[in-house]
Amino acid sequence: MRKSQKNKKTASEFQSVYTVTNAVKRGSVVTRLSMIIMGLGNIAHKQIGKGLLFLIGEVIYIAYMALAGVSALAMLPSLGDQEQQEVWNEAKGIYEYVQGDNSLLILLFGIVAIFITVFFVFFWRSAVKSAYKAQYLKENGCHVPTFKEDVKSLFNGNLHMTLMSLPFAGIIIFSILPLVFMISMAFTNYSKIDEHLTLFDWVGFENFAKVLNFGDSIGQTFWSVLGWTLVWAFFATFLNYFFGMILAIVINRKGTRFKGFWRFCFVLSIAVPQFVSLLIMRTMLQPDGPVNVLLRNLGLLSEGGALPFFTDATWARVTVIVINLWVGIPFTMLQVTGILQNIPAELYEAARVDGANAFVTFFKITLPYMLFVTAPYLITQFTGNINNFNVIYLLSGGAPVPVGQTAGKTDLLVTWLYKLTIDNQYYNLGAVIGILTFVVLAIVSILTYRRTAAYKNEEAFQ
Repeated sequence: MRKSQKNKKTASEFQSVYTVTNAVKRGSVVTRLSMIIMGLGNIAHKQIGKGLLFLIGEVIYIAYMALAGVSALAMLPSLGDQEQQEVWNEAKGIYEYVQGDNSLLILLFGIVAIFITVFFVFFWRSAVKSAYKAQYLKENGCHVPTFKEDVKSLFNGNLHMTLMSLPFAGIIIFSILPLVFMISMAFTNYSKIDEHLTLFDWVGFENFAKVLNFGDSIGQTFWSVLGWTLVWAFFATFLNYFFGMILAIVINRKGTRFKGFWRFCFVLSIAVPQFVSLLIMRTMLQPDGPVNVLLRNLGLLSEGGALPFFTDATWARVTVIVINLWVGIPFTMLQVTGILQNIPAELYEAARVDGANAFVTFFKITLPYMLFVTAPYLITQFTGNINNFNVIYLLSGGAPVPVGQTAGKTDLLVTWLYKLTIDNQYYNLGAVIGILTFVVLAIVSILTYRRTAAYKNEEAFQ
């Protein structure tokens, strides 16, 4: 009880008295008027520059809402209903087209208006708190900062605000805004079905029901692709990890000569751009590619025969996993090499004294230490493999693709999403797949990380 009271007391010491609530309850008439005319309280207390900035911000927002914002918000619920029309022009003697509504732009402008309004609410709160702060300081005989002093504080006491403002704006504009736009699209019928590419409507959770429905063709494809995506991510992550770790151990052992040369040989595959390597491998494994031609010339295949690298589902899936090993193992080897060199030599010496062989040493010392240190890296790799667009799209292209299906047997959720949007113009379903992919990644990452030793006992190897 005493500890909780102490914590509350400590927290209260950091609570500011310059709040909107105090401004409403204890603010003067001028401070309360600042809720309507922003900056008035600052101007009244001789903070002219600061007050004018708040006032200009309010004027800009009101002008924006009057000219475009109100209209954008008003059309957001309907997303427009006016189609392009053909009108006869008597003077010119021709038909002219009258532009109709564009639901995509209406959705975008509506979301932008909401973001600007939310930003203005925070801006308004800052103005009210600033007005009350100026009043409070003056009433208590304290110095009221001038505009010049406020600007100087942005490069001194409030430097963090100056440094974070541009990155924060970038995250809002280039990450959060497009993300909300994409999420909103998932609740519409924006697709080429029934020609809803220009005008579309809100449909609620119909798209989610369609994708998650086992009885629907899209739903069946989703669950099949999701299952393969998780299988692919598992093998692509852990096979790369264990083979890369074994390779690093073999190179780092005392008996291995020319360690730098062997590392150089394996790192060569990293020096070649990945898309070049994948396209070359795709060409080599075609039915008439160098691999099948060589096997036919050696008599290992009949005339006209070919190994079904990309025409049989099982062969194709094994092929992309194996080639991903060739591409990914050198990266893991480099990651693991530095960690292996940091394992205390005393642990291995003690194991030898106790009579432990190499097998026991690996599973009792090396592997636990490696898993502890690299658990976050493994989770990151797993997440990256679920979204590994390059390997699948450039190597197999999702093949083999059953007739009439939107996804192939080696397509991941991310490559299927690309095909749904770019090739088939099912933008609403693509948005749903994007949301569900994020949900799967979030659940797997959080549950996995919270069960690792790196999270539960972070000081175990310190």
